Amino acid sequence: MTTTQAAPDRESDDYLPAAVKETRADRIVLICNYTALGLFSLAVLYPLVYVLSAAFSEPKNVQSGEVWLWPVGLSLESFRSIFDYDGIVRGFGNSVVYAIGGALLATVLTLLAAYPLSRRDLPGKGLILGLFLFTMMFNGGLIPNYLVVDRTGLLDTRWAMILPTAMAVWNVIITRTYFQTTIPEELAESARVDGCSDIGFFWRVVLPLSKPIIAVNLLFYAVAQWNSWFNALIYLTSEHLFPLQLVLRQILVQSNVDPSQVRDVAELLRMKELQEQLKFSLIVIATIPPLLVYPFVQKHFVKGAMVGSLKG
Repeated sequence: MTTTQAAPDRESDDYLPAAVKETRADRIVLICNYTALGLFSLAVLYPLVYVLSAAFSEPKNVQSGEVWLWPVGLSLESFRSIFDYDGIVRGFGNSVVYAIGGALLATVLTLLAAYPLSRRDLPGKGLILGLFLFTMMFNGGLIPNYLVVDRTGLLDTRWAMILPTAMAVWNVIITRTYFQTTIPEELAESARVDGCSDIGFFWRVVLPLSKPIIAVNLLFYAVAQWNSWFNALIYLTSEHLFPLQLVLRQILVQSNVDPSQVRDVAELLRMKELQEQLKFSLIVIATIPPLLVYPFVQKHFVKGAMVGSLKG
């Protein structure tokens, strides 16, 4: 009597591929990769740690060069001095206004420009998109831009910080790609059959499905506005309109503390002594708002940036 032998299970160990043996060359490449990444991480992290340590150290220890990694002699003197300098407090408030107002306006304009460009039935879609792309490669230059801002009456106003940079073409392209990959044409056709207008479809369907790309735009525009200082240097002359980054530039680059902004002479002398440490404290304060905002949009940020960067 013959017995049939069962075929070995394909999921058994007989059919599992043998472990690839790691060669000496593989180990060398792996070690080189980890070493390079470690050095790169150290080069990025050390300046941040040093600035944070210097901001919380005693001023004399910072000036003598004793601080190189950890705080030496914990002190909050420089942070207290910051709030006595009117220009810094006012500049911080201006930067908040510019960042929030600019991000909201730019995001609205980006959504309104990107959604029609994502629709196949838009007349002249190729020409309009070409005009958008043209502005990415060619620019009139600094003087024409200044003349436009001057002739439109925006010079030395808050709008000069918001309107000239109200929309980035790159963000429009990312947002357009997001709409193309996440909002199918069939959904728009179904809404049209049900009697929904294009504006109603955009408001009731598209926007609720676009939270990730909205978060991406808000974060990109807000951070860009928060870090902006060149436009303020060119378009603003009134110190009460200066953003924090321009005040920070005056202190860091020009090493200049305006005596008229300090209410007390003794405080002015003390700030002169703290000037070196004041630079580090200002850098710490200037980086806090973006770090506080990012965790709230992180959930949508990665998805929106990845989907929007795909080729449509």
